[in-house]
Amino acid sequence: MSSHETVLITGTSSGFGRNIAETLARKRYTVFATMRNVEGKNAAAAREIRELAKKESLDLHVLELDVTQDESVNRAVAAAAEKTGRIDVAINNAGYGVIGVTEAITTEQVRRIMETNFFGAVRVNRAVLPGMRRQKSGLLLHISSGAGRLAIPAMAFYCASKFAMEAMAETYHYELAAQGIDSVIVQPGAYPTAVFGNLERAADPSRNDTYGEVAAIGDRVIEQLSASKANPQELADAVVQIIETPAGKRRLRYRVSAGGFGVDDINTVCERVQHQMLQSFGIAEITEFKAPRASGAA
Repeated sequence: MSSHETVLITGTSSGFGRNIAETLARKRYTVFATMRNVEGKNAAAAREIRELAKKESLDLHVLELDVTQDESVNRAVAAAAEKTGRIDVAINNAGYGVIGVTEAITTEQVRRIMETNFFGAVRVNRAVLPGMRRQKSGLLLHISSGAGRLAIPAMAFYCASKFAMEAMAETYHYELAAQGIDSVIVQPGAYPTAVFGNLERAADPSRNDTYGEVAAIGDRVIEQLSASKANPQELADAVVQIIETPAGKRRLRYRVSAGGFGVDDINTVCERVQHQMLQSFGIAEITEFKAPRASGAA
């Protein structure tokens, strides 16, 4: 993809989303940095992004978008498409973590994290795909995690939300290929971003009474992850490279991490097994990327 194309990103008030938005805008993409509560909790972040856009003459715009609300997602996508005529890339980045013994995390907490981390991506994809199918091109880019492949004690529902998003993103990868649309997964490792300061704790600690040392695993995991000295810019740079890779040449999964934890090994095995499955159903060929013919082509 070349510059001047339109990118919509969720969860840009801080962390990866903010960094990706600024990096792409400086690469001369038209960027819609979306977040909820632009007049409230995130007013300062929205103001900073607007000031940066003005200072550096960037094609960078802030839009209100709450990934947990259908109407909010649809309204933001429509506003972006009306301004530029198209959306070329949708980056599903919005998300947060819940930490604690799995039993101590309430069903309400589970509903909330799935609404943001998983259903948020469902909503965004459904909102942008009609336009992408009309233009016969586009990229769905999903910011997952190594936790989308590994079960980490005390992070059960963060992992579950990322596992679910990866399953959806991979299915889209096969279903959309013949229409010239890519669906890609990015799996960051531990980077020092705001995510560790925004973790939600298990709301029912009374369930911890017989867990002993296991109840403290969450703190140990967070201590290890938050000690990372890796540069978050690596993730933003990887996203730029993926976007600029020609359509149909992109891999399904990209692991971006200083420490692998075997995630690349899992990805390699799963890629082989998935291909075998597609072949066994006789659908391997129709799930391969094909650049759609131009109208009127013979």
